[in-house]
Amino acid sequence: MTKTSHPMTLTLASDREILVTRVFDAPARLIFEAHTQCEHLKRWIGPRSVTLARCDNDFRPGGAYRFVYRNADGSEFAFHGEYREIVPYTRLVTTEVYEMEEYPDMEPAINTMTLEERDGQTLMTLSMLYPTPEARDGAVQSGMEHGMREGYERLDELAEAMA
Repeated sequence: MTKTSHPMTLTLASDREILVTRVFDAPARLIFEAHTQCEHLKRWIGPRSVTLARCDNDFRPGGAYRFVYRNADGSEFAFHGEYREIVPYTRLVTTEVYEMEEYPDMEPAINTMTLEERDGQTLMTLSMLYPTPEARDGAVQSGMEHGMREGYERLDELAEAMA
């Protein structure tokens, strides 16, 4: 288990936006790579009860990604999107769509992650801007917060192992 785990803060910043902040005891380079490389994503993203079963990742501006997650019961769910802006170790802007049969034409959320490194720690700020208040509320009600908290604890463990 990692030496330190910092709390995650999740704020409903507006009727369409969720703002997440978290400090990691690791350099920004490592946190950025952990968010953008399948070999690392498979080791931390999501709660412990979920695995990243498939990671398709064309990591470049305009490139697409698709992540398929598998629950402990074998059921699967997926997200896909596009990389809009990549500033290594500092900023990442992506679109994100939760694939649901009942909403095949869902508009994407816009996720903007910034990383600020100071004294060996990195502050991650993640803005998730949804197309509608209902989409934001659906994300909140999905259990996303628990999954993110547990995933970031797993990222602490990965960062310690990578250091």
